[in-house]
Amino acid sequence: MGLMNRISTVIKQKVNTILDKHEDPREALEYSFVKQRELLNKLRRDMAEVITAKKRLEIQKAKLWDNIRTLDDQAARAVDQDKEDLAKLALQRKNANMLQLQELNKQITEMQQEQDKLEDTEKRLSTKVEEFRSKKEIIKAQYTAAEAQVRIKENVTGISEEMTDVGMALDRAEDKTEKMKAKSQALDDMIDSGSLTDYTSDKDDIEKELEESSIKDSV
Repeated sequence: MGLMNRISTVIKQKVNTILDKHEDPREALEYSFVKQRELLNKLRRDMAEVITAKKRLEIQKAKLWDNIRTLDDQAARAVDQDKEDLAKLALQRKNANMLQLQELNKQITEMQQEQDKLEDTEKRLSTKVEEFRSKKEIIKAQYTAAEAQVRIKENVTGISEEMTDVGMALDRAEDKTEKMKAKSQALDDMIDSGSLTDYTSDKDDIEKELEESSIKDSV
């Protein structure tokens, strides 16, 4: 188990290194912003559903009030016509509607409370999303600027290294040139001293010696 844990840890470290190397923080920020927007939109859809449900309850409530007013009118007319049974039936139906109305009022109140909570959450989340958007753009701009600076400095470093190589090559060339000059001068000295025959000349040693003697005599 100890060996497997070590292997697992090493693999995770390697994977993290690879991911960190290829991860672009700008893409990560954009992805986070998209997810936040999706959550905000979902919250707004939920809030719209709550509002719609509350509207349906309010429509039902309005219909109940219409029924209650109609039953009141029917009960009054039944009393005027001495029809107590009809008046009683109308009042019973009215009471049933009143009970439904009370239940509807309770549900509407609960719906309104839920709507208020969602609206408050939506406002707070919208503010946070907007703040994140602003920070995201700032961080992206800073990262892009830093990335450009690193790239420029890397280019400058590469040029410096290349110039160093050029300088070293130049030094080697100058050193070889000086050595070649020294060798040429040494060969000239050897030729002049007679220790080395100059095969580039068509004059033999005797002819050279006679010329040198003639020059000395003329002096």
